[in-house]
Amino acid sequence: MERYWDIFLSGYDAYARYLWAEITQPHWQNYFYWLIAVSAVFFALELLAPWRTEQRKFRQDFWLDLFYMFFNYFLFSLFIFNAASDVLVNLFSDLLAAVGITNLVAIQVGAWPVWLQLVVLFVVRDFIHWNVHRLLHRVPALWELHKVHHSVEEMGFAAHLRFHWMENVVYNGLQYIPLALIGFGIEEFFIVYLITLVIGHANHSNIILPLGPLKYIVNNPQMHIWHHAKKWPGEYPYGINFGISLSLWDYLFRTASIPHDGRDIELGFPDVERFPKTFLTQSLHGLGLPEKSSDP
Repeated sequence: MERYWDIFLSGYDAYARYLWAEITQPHWQNYFYWLIAVSAVFFALELLAPWRTEQRKFRQDFWLDLFYMFFNYFLFSLFIFNAASDVLVNLFSDLLAAVGITNLVAIQVGAWPVWLQLVVLFVVRDFIHWNVHRLLHRVPALWELHKVHHSVEEMGFAAHLRFHWMENVVYNGLQYIPLALIGFGIEEFFIVYLITLVIGHANHSNIILPLGPLKYIVNNPQMHIWHHAKKWPGEYPYGINFGISLSLWDYLFRTASIPHDGRDIELGFPDVERFPKTFLTQSLHGLGLPEKSSDP
């Protein structure tokens, strides 16, 4: 037990040092400044060529979503997630070792061309996330957490990263074993993270993205706006267009639907106006704790 406590404490120290280095020592794999740069590009596109021209430049909850961006990608890991993850990963490895499994990697991809490693990681990870996303809509307890993301009523790039902190736990927990079975390197993960960041920002941006036939493969704002619709088509009670980066899965598994141009549709869910409005109250929502029906 003492060993795991030491791992927990060292996890805090290691991530704090990592985050400080990210801020003070820019380099090409610096996710902190990539997040700022990508966000600035899409904000500029929203200002220069908005799809919804009547929407305010600093839309409803813009600053809240901006805080979510940095909280979910950096501060949450600093507060608890990275240290707790280190403990659980080590505990899981120790349990495997106790039954004679010392190496979880089942597919060695190191000898593959880098481009093929990137494609496989991107596709496999996105398919896992598509399935997890569907779970968030089908399981009532998970849907209560996911409501934080769907509480967006005016769409913009920063809405991409408005999600409950427990979604970090759900996504990372469910993807850990499948991705651990494949021996990808850290550099490949960074590149795929960056690609998914760009696509995710694009999907939520107030822009038109003309993809032509590629719209059946790559997710886009004209498709994803319908995922955030306040009312889905009747034959889809749990939602539509679950794609994270790829729209392909929705077309393959018949969860794709674009009833008409969704530029001006209402967003959210029934009674969204009663949903908590602040970061703190949203972060407590869905945890089974007493809460007010709305913020003062």
